[in-house]
Amino acid sequence: MLSVKTIEDLSVHGQRVFVRVDFNVPLDSDGSVTDESRINAALPTIKKLQEGGAKVILASHLGRPKGIRQESMSLAPVAPVLASKLGCPVLFLNDCIGEEIENAVNSLADGQVALLENLRFHKGETENDPSFSLELAKLCDVFVNDAFGTAHRAHASTFGVAKLLNQKVSGYLIAKELEFLGSKTSSPERPFVVILGGAKVSDKITVIDKLLDKADVIIIGGAMAYTFALANGMGVGDSLCEPDKIDLAKDALAKAEHKGVKFLLPLDTLITDNLDFGSKKLGNSRVVEGDIPIGWEGVDIGPKTIEVFQNTVNEAKTILWNGPMGVFEIPDSSKGTFAMAEAVAKSSSLSIIGGGDSVKAINQSGFSSDVTFMSTGGGASLEFLEGKELPGVSVLDQN
Repeated sequence: MLSVKTIEDLSVHGQRVFVRVDFNVPLDSDGSVTDESRINAALPTIKKLQEGGAKVILASHLGRPKGIRQESMSLAPVAPVLASKLGCPVLFLNDCIGEEIENAVNSLADGQVALLENLRFHKGETENDPSFSLELAKLCDVFVNDAFGTAHRAHASTFGVAKLLNQKVSGYLIAKELEFLGSKTSSPERPFVVILGGAKVSDKITVIDKLLDKADVIIIGGAMAYTFALANGMGVGDSLCEPDKIDLAKDALAKAEHKGVKFLLPLDTLITDNLDFGSKKLGNSRVVEGDIPIGWEGVDIGPKTIEVFQNTVNEAKTILWNGPMGVFEIPDSSKGTFAMAEAVAKSSSLSIIGGGDSVKAINQSGFSSDVTFMSTGGGASLEFLEGKELPGVSVLDQN
């Protein structure tokens, strides 16, 4: 298992420390931050560096400005929110490279915090441009990556700048991600129950394959269940599915049987004849077992399935959950997802929520404070669980 050095391994007094954080936060029409969870997640690392006497330079992206300065995607609204949480001023700089920025960074006092403007206002960020990386490297002596959500991308601020510096370590957030998504799932306390949902088997087939070597039970919900239903010869009506991935689903089912892994698919399904995502409403709906009729589509797991899935979760000692059980954004088809959220939260097991929509769902359910760990990475979480190398992690100094 990959083991990287962290800020605990550094002496940072008087050093200019470049910290890649994930402040890609939602803003309302007034430019106010509407969800501060990503800012909160970065606080332990920032405070530790301040206490160590570092000059802290925070860098992040926000949205997808595609290399053009767009004021609606400025990080300026983040600075006052961060300042109030740290209890000290945060110097906001109106760019992330250039002589003016270098001078401002070099003038920082020990323990002072500066926030650079959106990295993606420059095309060089996402292109991992060597000259842009060099400009960023001029600002710092030490590199810290604490943005797990972007660690699967080899961008200038996650990879390029780190390659140019002698000291490059992880912050507390990435260290925690590697611990829970890595060692805690590699040698889990058993039974180890994996809950996978979401839309596409193709997105998660490699994850399923890897987890079949570790899990005792795999629970499948969401639209990906309909591809497995097709693989079992069932009718799925107009449900979202991937007919071209039936062979992948069959291979997973065969591997589960061969390895003695219990593979649980829905017993019953909530179906509707009209899914209106825009107005968050369903048309006529009913629960069916077996085939789904033409003209109807599955939108959630049914009550029998909820009971079986919950009972399985109650027996677990380790749980990994990635992906909702249905269209949880619509109240009438959210019951399955929220029932699983409650079961996972109330379980006495070690519970890991694997990023993306699962985090959104558990936050909406009101049980987020009752799970052991919630990953901040969507795509990064999946790629890490697949066993892929994450450039933003592999570039760091190894133990």
